[in-house]
Amino acid sequence: MDIRQRIFAVLGTDDYIPMKRGELQNKLRIKAAEQAAFDAEIDALLRSGEIARLKKDRLCIASDADLVGGKILFRQSGTATIIPDADPRSPVAEGYPVRSEDTATALHGDRVLARIIRERQTPRVGEKGPEARPHVRVIRILERGSDTIVGTLEEGRHYAYIIPDDPRIIQDILVPPPANSGLRPLPRKGDKVIVKLLEWTQRHVNPSGEIVEVLGRTHEPDAEFKAILHKYQLNPQFPATVEKEVTSLPETVPAQDIGNRVDLRKQFVFTIDPDDAKDFDDALNVEPLANGGVRVGVHIADVSAYVKGGTALDNEAQARGNSTYLVGTVIPMLPHKLSNGLCSLVEAEDRSTKSVFLDYDESGRLTSTSFANSVIRSVKRLTYHQAFAFMRENSLDKVIATPLPPSHQTGATGIALSEVPRKTLQRLQKDIRTLWSIAERLRKARFKKGSLDLDMPETKIYVDENGYADRIELLQNDESHQLIEEFMLSANEAVAKVLKADKIPAIYRVHEDPDPEKLRELRETLLLHGIQCGNLEKQEAMGALLKTLKEHPQGHSLRIHVLRSLKQARYSGHPDGHYGLAKSDYAHFTSPIRRYADLVVHRVMDYYLHRHKVASAPENPAHRYSQGKLESLADHLCITERNSVDAERESVKTKLLEFFERELHSDSPKRFKAIITDVKNHGFFIELIETGAFGLVHVSTLTDDLYLLNRDGDGMIGRRHRRTFTMGDTIEVEVERVDRFKRQIDFRVSTMAPRGANKSQKNQIKKQATKKTVRGKRKPNNKRVKRS
Repeated sequence: MDIRQRIFAVLGTDDYIPMKRGELQNKLRIKAAEQAAFDAEIDALLRSGEIARLKKDRLCIASDADLVGGKILFRQSGTATIIPDADPRSPVAEGYPVRSEDTATALHGDRVLARIIRERQTPRVGEKGPEARPHVRVIRILERGSDTIVGTLEEGRHYAYIIPDDPRIIQDILVPPPANSGLRPLPRKGDKVIVKLLEWTQRHVNPSGEIVEVLGRTHEPDAEFKAILHKYQLNPQFPATVEKEVTSLPETVPAQDIGNRVDLRKQFVFTIDPDDAKDFDDALNVEPLANGGVRVGVHIADVSAYVKGGTALDNEAQARGNSTYLVGTVIPMLPHKLSNGLCSLVEAEDRSTKSVFLDYDESGRLTSTSFANSVIRSVKRLTYHQAFAFMRENSLDKVIATPLPPSHQTGATGIALSEVPRKTLQRLQKDIRTLWSIAERLRKARFKKGSLDLDMPETKIYVDENGYADRIELLQNDESHQLIEEFMLSANEAVAKVLKADKIPAIYRVHEDPDPEKLRELRETLLLHGIQCGNLEKQEAMGALLKTLKEHPQGHSLRIHVLRSLKQARYSGHPDGHYGLAKSDYAHFTSPIRRYADLVVHRVMDYYLHRHKVASAPENPAHRYSQGKLESLADHLCITERNSVDAERESVKTKLLEFFERELHSDSPKRFKAIITDVKNHGFFIELIETGAFGLVHVSTLTDDLYLLNRDGDGMIGRRHRRTFTMGDTIEVEVERVDRFKRQIDFRVSTMAPRGANKSQKNQIKKQATKKTVRGKRKPNNKRVKRS
């Protein structure tokens, strides 16, 4: 046993009496050579909150003393939840609620130690007796989540202070006068700044800090971008040692690199990616087989051919874990020369790839798979819009009219379709339709098997050349997206199957079955909304529920409840299957430019090819990872993935606020179609159909009448004119207010006069409203508008 296991072996015994550190050291018979490791382990366990220090410096497992250590996550209301570090004796970690008055001097993201408070309460109907419903009280800050905070500098009459960007940090940070900061230029009111926190020990006094850096004027694109980089510790620049290694790499694939690779440069290979794609990981081709079936080639950029283990380049890629896609830009895992150059499958350039060949019979059934290291030359870079046009339009002239993406939004536009030979266009159309005929069958079979449609509507924000949010588009998961998705899933599954069968250690993408208790809570929530569902432990019932929620007025918020009831997909060194995809074998293989897990799997595949004496295998595969190394890597990659997801969400939210704030101040404000998704006594919540953005129409903006909740609580009705706004209705709205600090967007109904409007404006809008008002009670429209 290692020292950690030995410590818990003693602390976890039933007859353990808390000991001091020295006593525990003697009990464990720690040798002189182990002293440093023992002290480091004890200190680490105290910092993490897994063990606690009691009075007289005695040590015990935190839970044995009704203590819990973990990360505290705040809400804007000031309440919080502590997510505990998993107890070594219990793999499940549930969150503990924290009242706002019990948070002490904790800030969002801090690691804290808290005491569990158990309060007895009157039993519920049908219960035998009072139950203990624990909450916790923070008693110690173990470690600050960050020693710096980003925010906006404001000045009061007697002091200066920072309003944190993160609305979950509800305290303003007091700072010395900006003139005394020593920074040049001097920080000014309205600047976005970084503040280094000083010690904060008294809850009734605001925390204080010192301004250490000015990022720019708040809400300007560059300042907001720098703020996200700082908060999530993202760096668009690479260390000098990495850049030095990259300079030695060729600009194009040299002839000697092709070697024994399968030469596919004469095959009709092409890529399909988003308009704003910065790098191109994957390409496809399809060819007929003699037996009447087809062979689909899935070709993935062979990053492992250039990023070798143990180099500075590999160490940096591993530390980053993955690329982070912020609105309008990317923080790459690999330097530009690789991610957008040598490894990116741009058109008309030779590229080293790893290929998965999937053979299908005439009915679309997979009959065999094979693998190879290869070299390809893409004939065309297509966008999803262009691929969709090839699928839907018979007229090539209409397909050609599909525009290229702006050059500042993408890593490569490819040549315009109008410049592509007619014969090539015809071949593209034929191959894309052949691929879809297979992908469509694969998709139907996958969902029939129990795969879940967990995708949420995704908003794509495009920026202008100055970095401002210029256009918002609600991405449609149309057939062009589904085509790529199905073949990427098939390639990932094929790779995972052979590695598992050969018992070669690898990193897998796993998604465990949900906790039955979580599903029970979900079922209760759905019943409150009048939604009947079967046994959600069966994937067929879960699939049927998700289908129902797609058409429900509150579908978005309820789908979020569903996602929260499921476990998160993660990386693991064990092939434990993927619940959401209904696959027993699954790994990430198809995106090595942007995910380090895929790069690891590529290296493992080289070992597989070598073991099976495949002609294109490398002579001496560099990597066969140990199981322990893979487990450690998987844990690290889960952390970097979560960090990137949070950064990307914050970037989207920031740009959404920017877009609607500019719309608010526009000379010709735009009207947006929206669906009412929820109704409260203070107003109703809406979802914009075109952009997927959410907001509130406050009751105070309904200026033509006094509106009250109806009897069913699913709508508001005007007391005088009887005009109604009911859940599921489609209305037109305009932006009313944008709060960049609280990150909230309010709207008003387009036929309502804005607050502060003059009499003439009110009369004009009243005339328009009168034409549209239905006298008497209107029959509620509970059908969700079908989006095109």
